[in-house]
Amino acid sequence: QVQLVDSGGGLVQAGGSLRLSCVASGRTVSSINMGWFRQAPGKVREFVAAISWSGGDTYYTDSVKGRFTISRDNAKNTVYLQMNSLKPEDTAVYYCNGAPYGLRFRNPGVYWGQGTQVTVSS
Repeated sequence: QVQLVDSGGGLVQAGGSLRLSCVASGRTVSSINMGWFRQAPGKVREFVAAISWSGGDTYYTDSVKGRFTISRDNAKNTVYLQMNSLKPEDTAVYYCNGAPYGLRFRNPGVYWGQGTQVTVSS
């Protein structure tokens, strides 16, 4: 069993930056892929980024490429999402996800964080 705790969200102006963190407990996550998804009001939850268990492969949805960076520190059981050049359309609740699968890990796994709100003002 894996427990995930997201943090780092907040209110930021357009063009600003935030770094989200996801700390895992209950079991080491060093051997599983990890990802971030987000859900805006009135919309379905969507894939944002994913990273392989080794950190050697990363994937992003097109709208965040070049602005967001996913990384992990397996020694700390932590996954990060660095978000730069934020836009109002990035406003959503962001969820850490454990064991995403499929092509480019776009399908969510069974482990979820509680979510952290990111609000970008124009």
